Amino acid sequence: MGLIGKVIGQTEIKSDGYLFYESWRYRPNQISYMSPGNLQGVEIYEGEWGTVGSRMIWSYTFGGEKKVTRDIVEAVDDEKKSITWKLVEGSLLDLYKTMIITVDVDTKGKSSVVTWTFEYEKLNEDVEDANALVDFHLVMTKDIEAYHLRQK
Repeated sequence: MGLIGKVIGQTEIKSDGYLFYESWRYRPNQISYMSPGNLQGVEIYEGEWGTVGSRMIWSYTFGGEKKVTRDIVEAVDDEKKSITWKLVEGSLLDLYKTMIITVDVDTKGKSSVVTWTFEYEKLNEDVEDANALVDFHLVMTKDIEAYHLRQK
């Protein structure tokens, strides 16, 4: 079992894929309204929403515990509807030396496929792979989908 890992999770959504992408790029602070049991708030402390180099603080509940993470937006691709964040501070870095999170939205007709990718380096062999983090983000994806479908 190595220290470097990559886990991927996908789910199909029936809501507008571009709207989902825009929520993460331009309005992540509103996701707490869409998935309040998981995400309690997002604040930007450097840069502007949706731009490379922006730095954000995420307050969330994971595994029944309140947590905080800081990240930087590393890449944005509007054509591919993709955003990549790098964690720079917070509770996850107590387990992982590095963590890169990417969301991609592939729009196909009336539905879209959302893919979450987690690339990481664990601090030691005792740290679990990031499967639970993928599951957490897939739950938020479904919460966001349900919210957008209700808004139609």
